[in-house]
Amino acid sequence: MPGAVLEDTVSVVNPGAKAVTVELRGADADNTRGGGLSLRKRSADTGAWVTFAERKVRIPPRTRADVPFTVTVPGDATPGDHPGAIVASSGGRDAAVRLQLRVSGPTLAALTVEHVRAEGEHISYDLVNRGNTVLTPRLTVRADGVFGEVLHRGARTLPVELLPGRRVTLTEPWPDAPAFDSVDIRLTATAAGGARDTATASARFVPWGVLAGVAAGLAAAGGGAFWWVRRGGGLRGRSGRRPDGRPQQREYELTGAAT
Repeated sequence: MPGAVLEDTVSVVNPGAKAVTVELRGADADNTRGGGLSLRKRSADTGAWVTFAERKVRIPPRTRADVPFTVTVPGDATPGDHPGAIVASSGGRDAAVRLQLRVSGPTLAALTVEHVRAEGEHISYDLVNRGNTVLTPRLTVRADGVFGEVLHRGARTLPVELLPGRRVTLTEPWPDAPAFDSVDIRLTATAAGGARDTATASARFVPWGVLAGVAAGLAAAGGGAFWWVRRGGGLRGRSGRRPDGRPQQREYELTGAAT
């Protein structure tokens, strides 16, 4: 609850043959753009609430050190999940253990599906956690073309832990997308706590390479027909002289048609 002080211990093991000095720090958890978990370099939430009995610990070879720490929750902390981690650094290498913290108070599970779009052989979309709890989303995918359903994947759990307030961009493979169709795409995401949202998008699949070839063929055929009319025997001319003796203007009429 806001204002509470929690006490615990973190264990750090040195499996090597030499003593090492380990530096401890707290860190805020984050999502990468692709949905993975990462740690923020600067902490303003859970990571900033952690205080260690010793920030630097020298650990003998093949020894475990148990370091006490406290988490002081601010009085104005918002209710819900505050994911974080404890990081141990030594010799340019980091190891981390997750820190799960939920501040008491009203919780809300909410998410939205946004920016759905068909891109080549996959469907791209954004998931946004609009609530204050960590979500593990489930996704249903459906696409209907002019002549009926072309894609249907039932609800399945995504390999993502979506942290509160975070946005991730994910892709759904679609290697057998139609070559020529007009499609309506529908994505539905759900999660524990009643979170649910649906987003739609339309896409047209056109084989531009084939159409370009057909257009080039028609253009070539049209050019040949024009040459035939101009150079072939499809024109009959009439000529003569006017009563005043001047040459009469030559006239032509089309006697055939070409396609």
